[in-house]
Amino acid sequence: MKTVFRTAIPLLVCAAALSVAAAGAIEDERTGGPYVPTPQQVVDQMLSMAKVGPDDFVVDLGSGDGVIVLTAANQLKARGYGVDIDPELVRQSNDRARHLGVADRAAFHVQDVFKADLSKASVVTLYLLPEMMSNLQPKLFNELRPGSRIVSHDYQFDAWEPDDSITFDVPEKEAVNGVPQASVHLWIVPAKVSGRWRLRIEGAPEVAGDLDIRQRYQSFEGAAVIGGRTSTIERASLRGEEISFGVTTPAGRKMFTGKVSGGTIQGAVDLPGGEGRARWTAVRVPG
Repeated sequence: MKTVFRTAIPLLVCAAALSVAAAGAIEDERTGGPYVPTPQQVVDQMLSMAKVGPDDFVVDLGSGDGVIVLTAANQLKARGYGVDIDPELVRQSNDRARHLGVADRAAFHVQDVFKADLSKASVVTLYLLPEMMSNLQPKLFNELRPGSRIVSHDYQFDAWEPDDSITFDVPEKEAVNGVPQASVHLWIVPAKVSGRWRLRIEGAPEVAGDLDIRQRYQSFEGAAVIGGRTSTIERASLRGEEISFGVTTPAGRKMFTGKVSGGTIQGAVDLPGGEGRARWTAVRVPG
């Protein structure tokens, strides 16, 4: 995890807010926290960190006044929607989308965040307290496509470490929580690679074998049986669909890089001794 400290540059934009709760009866229904203003510079940093662009679909869980989705649609030409259980905030967000001329790309719905449809999402944004983050963690990990980005303001999941983090100065936040800084955290949803895989290297049938992988979010470990020899998987890395790892075979150490697509992994392997590269494929073994 990389953390960078820097001073944020104030932008000439309207004040923004992201709702993670509302007052009265609505607040009793949610555990995300109170309605808290979010400076526009934090919104801009979240969208920048997720590299949001015209091809993205942004889903904001606890969208409040809609600032994240509205900024993504108006400034970055992305599409998306927000969900919140406060009908008034949802109404205001939809009014603002019409005023900005982006209602065809940005919409807001009164809905429980746990029921939100994530099937189109390439980016999910959050400003929720840790308990709600933890409760949402399984939904996000299981429902989002590999390579999707999750960006959170200030708070993290309890067991899923971010792939990147940044902390920067936001003086106006001091009046809200006593801390004149904000943190933004990024997760890249990893492919699901746990299980057993049958591996083949093109042109080298003698080093065919099996991979036995145990995964914990973007981290994984395990063993490889290649050429009749069992070796520990080394230097393992998983970022979205991109995977890499090393295995020591009877012919020497091999470094594998590839892309996961459902039950298949395809890529290239660096052969030992400077012998070049070869293509490799792994297929998930059922069961």
